[in-house]
Amino acid sequence: MTDDRSIPSRRDLSGLPRFEPGTVWLVGAGPGDPGLLTLNAVTALRHADHVVYDALVSDEILDFAAPGAHREFAGKRGGMPSPRQRDISERLIELARAGARVLRLKGGDPFVFGRGGEEALALASAGIRFRIVPGITAGIGGLAYAAIPATTRDTNRAVILATGHSAGGAVDTCDWAALAKTGAPIILYMGMTFLGEVAAALMAGGRDPRTAVAIVVNATAATQRTHVTTLDRAAADAEQLGLAAPAIVAIGDIVNLHAALAPFSLNATGQVG
Repeated sequence: MTDDRSIPSRRDLSGLPRFEPGTVWLVGAGPGDPGLLTLNAVTALRHADHVVYDALVSDEILDFAAPGAHREFAGKRGGMPSPRQRDISERLIELARAGARVLRLKGGDPFVFGRGGEEALALASAGIRFRIVPGITAGIGGLAYAAIPATTRDTNRAVILATGHSAGGAVDTCDWAALAKTGAPIILYMGMTFLGEVAAALMAGGRDPRTAVAIVVNATAATQRTHVTTLDRAAADAEQLGLAAPAIVAIGDIVNLHAALAPFSLNATGQVG
């Protein structure tokens, strides 16, 4: 068998987009594993003058940046002091106007609960050109590493991406009863703080208390842990086992596939129950 590592690349990577001075790239770094970076994301890291990165971007990913690139932390974590979104957007504008190649690096995908839309609007309003580089969102990639498909033909024709945290931090801004009635699996981002409240709202809306739930902590990282439980037990189990953010929560029939797939999945490490 031929060792592919000895074969020269058939793709001229110089054809990738050029990072122009005075522009901002809003880049998704994926859920954590550096191997899930796109080629455009690596290009951005290698050519950026200034990297403004989020809390969930690992050192392994930041190490792709050029040695002379300035790194600036702008992470937002629930319940902890964090930069204001307006200040982050203004900083991106300031750096771009100074002629820098500005990389705004976000965990997951910038446009899936990543505030990338807000930053893009701010840049557009300021007349700053930008490029969106999508990333693998944790709700898809993270579950895949936990051996849970987001969809299969036998389980679901739709999937719901939802957040357990609104801009004001309240859980009651979402019509959970309406989501419950769809019967579709729900993939919950930023849901650990209000997991009990979300579960109660879904059950009040008609979702069976015995619905399967998977809590995937540190998805795609070496410290990934996956706990499978039921909707009525999820919050209590999370507290008892010390499961905390960052985590993705899957609710629905797709979780039942985990038991069959995880023993053979090279990604599915750290099963806790």
